[in-house]
Amino acid sequence: MPNLGGWEWVIIAVVALVLFGGTKLANFGKNAGTAIREFKEETKSPSAVEPPAATPPVAAPPAAAPQAQAQPAPHVTDEGPRA
Repeated sequence: MPNLGGWEWVIIAVVALVLFGGTKLANFGKNAGTAIREFKEETKSPSAVEPPAATPPVAAPPAAAPQAQAQPAPHVTDEGPRA
């Protein structure tokens, strides 16, 4: 990146002023300043980062009562039920 001297910055400022206009550049500067200020405030406050809460161990689900196994339905054909 080249070193920019005083005249280069003046030329860049004039080109930006012509392209965007004074009002948009002023609003851009104001918004950038507000964003930087908020960022600094958030990074300085220790309460901004909270440690993760310890989650209690998950208890095993209660043992289910054994269920009676269902008997398969008898096979039925056109001739009648089979034993």
